[in-house]
Amino acid sequence: MKKIKEKEIKGIYGIALLLFLIFLFVPVIVLFQQSLAGESGLSLAHYSEMLTQRGFGLAVRHSLEVSIVSAVVATLLAFLLAYTVHYTNAPGKYKKFIRLAAQLPMLLPTITYGFAIIYSFGKQGLLTRLFGRQLFDIYGFNGLVIGYVIYTLPVSFMLLSNTMEYIDKKFTVVSRIMGDSPLKTFQQTIIRPLLGTFATSFVQCFFLCFTDYGIPESVGGEYEVVATVLYNEMLGSIPNFNNGAVVAVIMLIPSIVSILLLKFLERYNIRYTKISAIELKKNKTRDILCSVGSAVILICVFAVFAVIFIMPFIQEWPYQAVFTLDHFRDVFNDNTLTAVYKNSLFVAFMTAIFGTLLAYGCALASARSSLRGSAKQVVESTALITNTIPGMVIGIAYMLVFSGTSLQNTFLLIIICNMIHYFSTPYLMIKNALLKLNTSWEATAKLLGDSWGKTLIRIITPNMSSTLLEVFGYYFVNAMVTVSAVIFIAGARTMVITTKIKELQYFMKFNEIFVLSILILLTNLCIKGVLVLLSDRKKSEFKVKKEKKIMKMKSVTAMFMACLMAGSVMLGGCSGSDAASGSSEDQIIIYSNADEEAVDAMKKTLDDNGYEGGYVFQTFGTSELGGKLIAEGKNLEADMVTMSSFYLDSAQEQNSMFKDLTFDYTTLSENDSSDFYAPITKQEGAIIVNTELLKENNLDTPTCIKDLADPQYKDMISVTDIKSSSTAWLLIQALVSEYGEEEAQNILSDIYANAGDNIEDSGSAPLKKVRAGEVAVGFGLRHQAVADKEEGLPIDYVDPTEGNFSLTESVAVLDKDNGDKADKAMEMAQCIIEKGREELQKTYPLAVYEGETDSDNKSAYPKVFPEKLTVDLLEKHQEISEAAK
Repeated sequence: MKKIKEKEIKGIYGIALLLFLIFLFVPVIVLFQQSLAGESGLSLAHYSEMLTQRGFGLAVRHSLEVSIVSAVVATLLAFLLAYTVHYTNAPGKYKKFIRLAAQLPMLLPTITYGFAIIYSFGKQGLLTRLFGRQLFDIYGFNGLVIGYVIYTLPVSFMLLSNTMEYIDKKFTVVSRIMGDSPLKTFQQTIIRPLLGTFATSFVQCFFLCFTDYGIPESVGGEYEVVATVLYNEMLGSIPNFNNGAVVAVIMLIPSIVSILLLKFLERYNIRYTKISAIELKKNKTRDILCSVGSAVILICVFAVFAVIFIMPFIQEWPYQAVFTLDHFRDVFNDNTLTAVYKNSLFVAFMTAIFGTLLAYGCALASARSSLRGSAKQVVESTALITNTIPGMVIGIAYMLVFSGTSLQNTFLLIIICNMIHYFSTPYLMIKNALLKLNTSWEATAKLLGDSWGKTLIRIITPNMSSTLLEVFGYYFVNAMVTVSAVIFIAGARTMVITTKIKELQYFMKFNEIFVLSILILLTNLCIKGVLVLLSDRKKSEFKVKKEKKIMKMKSVTAMFMACLMAGSVMLGGCSGSDAASGSSEDQIIIYSNADEEAVDAMKKTLDDNGYEGGYVFQTFGTSELGGKLIAEGKNLEADMVTMSSFYLDSAQEQNSMFKDLTFDYTTLSENDSSDFYAPITKQEGAIIVNTELLKENNLDTPTCIKDLADPQYKDMISVTDIKSSSTAWLLIQALVSEYGEEEAQNILSDIYANAGDNIEDSGSAPLKKVRAGEVAVGFGLRHQAVADKEEGLPIDYVDPTEGNFSLTESVAVLDKDNGDKADKAMEMAQCIIEKGREELQKTYPLAVYEGETDSDNKSAYPKVFPEKLTVDLLEKHQEISEAAK
C-alpha cells in the first residue's frame, strides 16, 4: 500500500513540478537574466542604477509600511468576521450573509477600486456630499490603506474561516471544565490553533498589497510605492525591461522572510482526531458585540462600493445628477461584449477546474504524504513565489518567453497564467484543511484493503468538499476579475471582459466601467450562490432525506441555468462582434492605442471602402501596447498597428518589425515622415478647467502654463509625470521652448508643488480628476476636453500662450511573411491615410499632409517640436522633470 501511495503521490507531485518549472520558474529565470543583462554579458549595472536611483529606497519603505499596516488591519477585521460566524450564536441567516458579504470585494475587478474610493470619498464624492465635507484626504497613505484592506479582506476571511471550520470546538468545553479563565480559553482553543493561519493571512495580504499597482495608480498620490516604480520602469514613456526586472527581483526578497516565518509557525499546527459539533455557550454580550462589529465592517465596505450601483444610473456625477439608462444601453449595444463575456466565462470555468485540481494535488503531496521535507518545501516555496510576483511582471515574462510559440495569444496560456498566479491562496486553504483531518483515515482504509486512490475518493475528498468548492469559487472569481497579467497575453480573439474595462478606462468612460463591474459582480454572485448551496454541510450532517437532496440539486441546477439564461437575455441585443467574427484567418488584426473617436473614424473609413468584416480592431493603453511592441516584435499577433510615432520608432530600432510603406505621401513637417509609418492624427496638449470649481473656489482662469505655478492653485491642479506619460512631454516642451531649460525647471518645480498628490501616471488622469471635481485645473489632451465641453459638462479648455505642442500617432504594417494578408494590411493602411483624414480631422483639427488645412476648431497657438522626437530628447526632458521634484 505504501508503494502505491508513494507512486501516486510522486506522479501528482511530478506533474505539478513540471507545470511550475515551465510556467513559473522559467519566466522567473528570464527575469533574472533581464536584470543581469549587460552590453557585454552579465552585469550588475542595472542593480546599481536602481538602488542609487532617487526615491527608490523611499518607495520600498512606503510599500513595506502601508503593506504591513494593511495586512494587520485586514487580518484583524477578517478574524472578527470569522469569529462571529463560527463562535457566536448570531442568527444562522446573518452568518450566511457575513460569509457572502465578506467576499464581495473579490467579486469585483480591482481596477474599479480606485474609482470607487474617489467617487465615494473624493472632494465631490457621494459620501462627501452626504456628510457635507470631505472626511479625510483620500490620496497617499490613507487611500492606500482603505483600498488595500478592502482588497485583501476576502482572502484573509477565507483563510481564517476555513481553518475555524476544522477546529474541534469541544476543547472550549474542556477548558472551561478545567477552570480556565475566558481569556485563557480563548488563547488556548482559538488563537493557538490559528497561529499558522494568522501568519499565512498576514503574508498573503502583505504581498497582495506589496505587489498591487491598480490602487496606487488611482489614489497613491505622492506616496510612491515600489509597484509604481516597477510600472514606470516596465511600461513608462521609455520602457526599460532590464531595470524593471531588477525591481521585480527586489520585490521577491521579502518572500525569503515569509518562508522562514511560515516554516517556524508550522509547529503550531494542531491536528484533531475528531471534529465535534457542540452547542456554543450562551453569551449575549459576545453575540451582540461581534454581530454589531461585523455589521460595521461590512457597512463600511458597502459604503465604498455603493457608488458602483448608483453612478451608472446618473447622467454625469455630480453635475448632471439625473436618472438615465444610457450607460447600460451604451455597454450592451457594444457589439464586442457578447464575445468577451463568453470568453471570460470559458476562461473562468477552465481556470477553476484545473486550478482546483492543481492546488488539491499539491496540498495532498504536502500535507498527506510521506515525501521528504525538502520535496514538500519546494511546493511551499512555490506557493509563496506565486504570491509575490506582480501580475504585470508575469504577463511581461510570458510575452518574452512564449512569444512566437503556439501558446502565444491562446486561451490555454491565459488559463495556465491564472492557475499559477492565484495558486497560493487555494493551496494554503486546502493544505490547512487537510492538516486538520484525522491522519488515521488512510491507515484504517489500508487495513480494509482500500487503495490510496479509493481512500482519496471515498473518504478524504468528501470531507474536503466544502473547501474544494471554496477553492473552485476563488479561482473562478479571480479569473473573472483579473486584468494585470491578461492584458499582455490576450490576443484580439481571446480578450476577456476585464480588458474591455481597461479599454473604457483609457477612454475615460467610468460609468460604463461601473456597468461592466456590475455584470461581473452578478456573474460571480451567481456562481458563489450555487457553491454555497452545494457546500451546505449541515443538511448532510443531519441526514436530510434523499428526496430533499434531489430537490435541492434540482433547485441548484435550475438556479444556475436561470442565471445563465438571464445573462443571455441581457446580452441578447448584441449581435456579432469584431472579436466573434474574427474566427477567419483571413481577417486583418489591428492593434491600436488610439482614442475612441479615432478608432470610430478609422472603422468608418474601412467599412465605407469595402473592408467591413475583414478586420479585427483591438485597442490598448499606450503603455500596454508599447510593452507588447518592444517585447514581441515581429511575433506580435497584429498585422497592422496604429501607435504613437515615438513608440513605433523605438520598436523598429530594436526589432526591425515593420515593412516600408508601398504608397507615397507628403507631410507638412519632415519630422512626421518615415519610410515605415504614416501619421493618422496629431494630438495637442491644453489646459483643462472645471468652470464650476473655479467659480466655487474664487480661482482665476489660467491663460498659460506658467500660471499653474501660482500659489492660488495649491492642491487644485493635476498634471502628468513624464516618466510614465508622454502627455507630460507636451507641457515640458512648451515651458522649455518659451522660457529656456533653467527657468522651465523652476516653473515646473512650483507646478509640481501645487499639484501635490495629483501628479499622475496616466495621460487621461488629469481630465478624469477635473471631471470628477477633485481638482479645478489640469493639463491633458485638448480634444478630450473639447468633447466634454460639447457634451455640456462644466469643462472648458485653455490654449496656453506658450503653445499647443502636439504628438503624432501613425499607422504601420508588420513585416510578416504571410502573403495576401500583408498586402491587404498595406491596402487598409493606405485607405486610412488617403480616405480617412477628413473624418479624423473632425476631432483632431491639425493638418498633417500637404493639401490639408486646419479645421475650424484648431488650437490658438499650434506649435511643433523643433526636432524629431528621440529617446535622447525624452531622457533630457525627464532629467529636467526629476530635478524639479
